[in-house]
Amino acid sequence: MLPSEERSFDDLQREILRWRDVDKLIDHLIPQFRGEFDGLLMITKGGLVPGGILSEALDIKHVLTASVHFPDDVNQKLAWPTFMQFPSDTLVTDRRMLIVDDIWANGRAIMIVQGRLTAVGCECETAVLHFRQKSNLFPGMGPDYYGAITDRYIVYPWETSVAPRRIKPDSGSHPAI
Repeated sequence: MLPSEERSFDDLQREILRWRDVDKLIDHLIPQFRGEFDGLLMITKGGLVPGGILSEALDIKHVLTASVHFPDDVNQKLAWPTFMQFPSDTLVTDRRMLIVDDIWANGRAIMIVQGRLTAVGCECETAVLHFRQKSNLFPGMGPDYYGAITDRYIVYPWETSVAPRRIKPDSGSHPAI
């Protein structure tokens, strides 16, 4: 077997979650939080749903997103990310922010986001639904808060395929958006 950080997703056993499983993870996360947060930053795409749920549950109104892209054609450990979207410094400086993602698989995205926030004077903590310790690229580090530890490839309910909507022939034009 390959070393854990080099295993592909195909090598991991899959676990398909239902919405009630996500509710249990959120219920496990919330009591862990120490103090209040001035805002919440969701890492796209995986952090959008858990971040939205947590922002509602914690009544956090200052909600932001960050989108980080790592190129596929470069060694995973050496790839430098591109920030596709990131809040301006004025929105995060001198605030206590909660960074949310669905899973800490290797830690790259959440650590790069945390580093960028810390560099502009933001106090931040991290929360994920799942922490995959064996594939973590940051020895001795991990999320501040997590719902569960896993060694599986997690499929969240918002990732399951949905049959596309079909419009009947001759049913009229599509509505304008």
